[in-house]
Amino acid sequence: MNEERYAQHVRQVLNHGLNDIPPAAARRLEAARHLALSRQKQAEPRLALAGFGAYAFKSGSPIPYLKQTLSIVALLLGMWLSFYWHSVQYVTELEQVDTALLADDLPPEAFLDNDFFEWLKDDSSAE
Repeated sequence: MNEERYAQHVRQVLNHGLNDIPPAAARRLEAARHLALSRQKQAEPRLALAGFGAYAFKSGSPIPYLKQTLSIVALLLGMWLSFYWHSVQYVTELEQVDTALLADDLPPEAFLDNDFFEWLKDDSSAE
C-alpha cells in the first residue's frame, strides 16, 4: 500500500511540473517519446502449449517443430547406437568365451559333466 501512495505522490509532482515546461521543450520530449516507442522491440506472436510454458514456438516459421523434432531424432539415434554398441560388446564377450572353451583340450565328455556346469556358473558369477 505504501508503494501506491508513493506512486501517486510522484505522479502529482510530475503533473504539477508539467505546466512549467516551455512548449518547445514539450514538443521535443513528445518527439523523443514517439521515437523511443517506434524503436521499442515489438513482441512476436508465439504459440504456447498448455503445460509446456517453457516451450514457445514462432508462428511464422515454415516448420514450427523442427528443433524439437531434430532433438528427438538425435536422442533416439543416440539410444539406438548405445544399445547396438553394448549388444556388439556382449556378443564379442560371448564369442571369446566360446572360443576359449572350444579351443581347450577338454574331451567332449567333460562338457556333459554336471560339475563342469556348476564350475561355469561359479566362475561366471565371480566376474
